[in-house]
Amino acid sequence: MLADPLNSPEHELFRETARKFTEQELRPRAREFDEMGRFDKSLFKDMGDLGMLGLRYDPQYGGAGLDWSYTSVLYEEIGRSDNAGVTMGISVHTDMATPSLAEFGSEDLKQEFLVPAIAGEMVSAIAVTEPDAGSDVSGIRTRAIRDGDDWVINGSKIYITNAATADWLCLLAVTDPEAGYGGVSQILVPTDVPGFRYDLLDKIGNWGSDTGQLYFEDVRVPVAHTIGDIGRGFQQQMVQFQDERLVACVSSIAGSLFLWEETRRWAEERVLFGKPLSKMQNTQFKMVELFTQLAAAKELTQACVRKRVSGEDATDLITMAKLFCGRVCRQVADECIQFHGGYGYMKESMAGRAFVDSRLISIGGGSDETMLHYMAKQLGF
Repeated sequence: MLADPLNSPEHELFRETARKFTEQELRPRAREFDEMGRFDKSLFKDMGDLGMLGLRYDPQYGGAGLDWSYTSVLYEEIGRSDNAGVTMGISVHTDMATPSLAEFGSEDLKQEFLVPAIAGEMVSAIAVTEPDAGSDVSGIRTRAIRDGDDWVINGSKIYITNAATADWLCLLAVTDPEAGYGGVSQILVPTDVPGFRYDLLDKIGNWGSDTGQLYFEDVRVPVAHTIGDIGRGFQQQMVQFQDERLVACVSSIAGSLFLWEETRRWAEERVLFGKPLSKMQNTQFKMVELFTQLAAAKELTQACVRKRVSGEDATDLITMAKLFCGRVCRQVADECIQFHGGYGYMKESMAGRAFVDSRLISIGGGSDETMLHYMAKQLGF
């Protein structure tokens, strides 16, 4: 029998480390982080010390040099942290802001920013979405105008995770308004530069991560802070989006499976009309239907991971998985809050938090409509 490339003894050793970290450092503090509106920045250093922040990156920068299967293992465990905001904040750092720097950045940028990011000594964020440009990345208006050896940046970004925590941003900005898709660049912007500020936003869910609007007023950074080639930012961002979307699939399904398990325990303990809720046929049928949907979503996600591990183009499959997983997780959260009754509507309830948290999956990282639009074109409509 051929060895499973996603489930080796090495994977299980790493899973034990990730599970222990989740159970000891994340889950016990889940409500604390919600109340803080962000999570403890020291967690990044703890994860860096455990080698979790640069799994796929070159060992010369502190990475582990592993493949995508280990990223999948990490987020299968962190996704069970009982705090979607924390999971999102970590994944923004590992798989939304740093991939372009690792793949396209200059040696100087990698030494100055990637090395401490992998070590957990710096935190990163991705700055793409704008008030008038969300899933339609081509509509961004933030400008970076060259002035000698500097970029001068003006504009605004919104709904940015890690807004108050990040030490640097992977910013997408227009550098040549006449060049269309070829006039957009990725620029690394430290958050301690003059002219940068942020306002925090008040979300309905994902309370454990800080989300804000960013402002750039004549912010100056060296042209050498361009990630990759000038004018290649749009293409590089599209590549980076694939990591973001696949991590979202892995972690959201892991979180929903955890919610399903906790709801089953609740149903076994909750007595109605003289018998446990779990012994009622309606409960059993609903739980089976949800588990079937989750199993299908997980298999689709694992197929994406296998393609990434083998080096195949997984864009179409990841797009479909993002669409499907978001909808499944919303369905699971909706049914589970119903099982919990009045308690499910309380903020302290896992089901209640999942209900508002899961809604973001079909919006962030490319909306359902964006996924549908892309796949319609791929299918020749």
